[in-house]
Amino acid sequence: MVVVFEVGAVPFNPDGWGPPESTTATPPSTTTTLSPHVPYATFSRYERLGRIADFTRSFSSSNAHASNRPSSGKPGSADSPFDFSLDLDAFPLANPDDGSAFRLVDTKPTPRPKFGPKWRFNQHRPQLPQRRDEEVEARKREAEKERAYRHRLYNLNRSNQNQQRREAAIFKSSVDIQPEWNMLEQIPFSTFTKLSFSVSDPEDLLHCGALEYYDRSFDRITPKNERRLERFKNRNFFKVTTTDDPVIRRLANEDKATVFATDTILATLMCAPRSVYSWDIVVQRVGNKLFFDKRDGSQLDLLSVHETSQEPLPEAKDDINSAYSLSVEAAYINQNFSQQVLIRDGNKVSFDEPNPFANEGDEVASVAYRYRRWKLDGDMYLVARCEVQSVVEVNNKNSFVTLNALNEFDPKYSGVDCRQKLETQRGAVLATELKNNANKLAKWTAQAILASADLMKLGYVTRVHPRDHFNHVILGVVGYKPRDFASQINLNTSNMWGIVKSIVDLCMKLNEGKYVLVKDPSKPQVRIYEVPADAFENDYVEEPLPEEEQVQPPSEDAEGVEANGTTTDDKEIEAQT
Repeated sequence: MVVVFEVGAVPFNPDGWGPPESTTATPPSTTTTLSPHVPYATFSRYERLGRIADFTRSFSSSNAHASNRPSSGKPGSADSPFDFSLDLDAFPLANPDDGSAFRLVDTKPTPRPKFGPKWRFNQHRPQLPQRRDEEVEARKREAEKERAYRHRLYNLNRSNQNQQRREAAIFKSSVDIQPEWNMLEQIPFSTFTKLSFSVSDPEDLLHCGALEYYDRSFDRITPKNERRLERFKNRNFFKVTTTDDPVIRRLANEDKATVFATDTILATLMCAPRSVYSWDIVVQRVGNKLFFDKRDGSQLDLLSVHETSQEPLPEAKDDINSAYSLSVEAAYINQNFSQQVLIRDGNKVSFDEPNPFANEGDEVASVAYRYRRWKLDGDMYLVARCEVQSVVEVNNKNSFVTLNALNEFDPKYSGVDCRQKLETQRGAVLATELKNNANKLAKWTAQAILASADLMKLGYVTRVHPRDHFNHVILGVVGYKPRDFASQINLNTSNMWGIVKSIVDLCMKLNEGKYVLVKDPSKPQVRIYEVPADAFENDYVEEPLPEEEQVQPPSEDAEGVEANGTTTDDKEIEAQT
């Protein structure tokens, strides 16, 4: 069935546009079938015509906002039905003479409230001016700065994760490996961390030397009342290797032990996994005895500075902030510091024998040598020479003290200024030193444990001027118990002796002869080389330059500092160390 749509008859208006004003103007022959309720808005041919209705716009969303406004009734107004839908029942007429009635329909979506449903109830409330709280604004700015700092630090740490350690590129071996040397073993540090061995309490065989008492007034030093570091040019310091020690030779002839060493060499082996710089130890197998020695002028005589830091040091050897120059400076500071913090009134604690290395009439530094013996196996004993620098009276008993100094050379390398942070943030300063000098602090702790010292004193020393590496001041002195400090820095005594026991067992399997144990400069491992019997006996020692070649034109940046960053007192430092 087809539905036919019938179009009604439209009356013709000969007088103008639109339907006739009255039915009398309609010709009689024309029949009107239009509904009398159809609205009609008159228009002119010159009027601007747009869309009559927008069927895509939601009428209910705008009706809620428009309910409180009076209706204008114009076609272009917000409440005009011509803007929303075509309602055939009620179309308000528009004023044909009003040109403002024309408006294009806005198809933009209705803006959503910013703060959820509560906005509807608060939209008509009067807006009061907000009070600016300066304290809150300051906190916001500080929080933003902290967030930006943490973001930069996070990105810096991420960028450093893929970078190789700096020592692999710039560090050199402590000893020149000759082509005729035969490499026997290569031991990675990863195997050292798994070792463990327990030893019984040591036995004291002999005490030599004399000790002065510690001056407790240095415990009250602060950066505000710092003290100048003095120089002790007349006191003699000795760095004698194992086989050159007359006491050890005597004990070896008496068959007191099988293995002989010094506390410095043992501490180097015990803390080997923490080392970064290259070092070497000479091993001599004579009959059924084993001697651990150091070379003359070895790196073991100096103290490393910034060894475990990620901040690179200058590579030039003549720079005052190079690794070698800082090692010489640290040795000079430690020697002078260990003598300055004593009560120099002539009252000393003397032991069985005098200093075995001093000549009669020489002024000797305050030091005592304890020759101690440990049992490693059923019939294997180890004898080591251990050093202590002072003594302190506690409960009417004398307690041994070791004295060492941490030196700050330039705050821009360490990131912490001891002058500003030591008094208020001592823990942060110590944490920074543990990060930058982990191996050196571990070796000092191991030496104190080997000597059974009751107390270890750490001094904080800095330069008077960052470019003057000869004048220093003491900022503070802190004391620790060696075993408590070892647990604080995660230094395991059983692991220390496990490393020594494994190396001793390995060397005891070698034939009689001379060997050298070298730490690889670029990898965490040690190597054992077999060397000729006359090796290291005629080591080349660099001769100092003539005096006229050492003098440089002074710089105006710092008093007593030369233009190349060194001072004219460099020879004195090396002579004292």
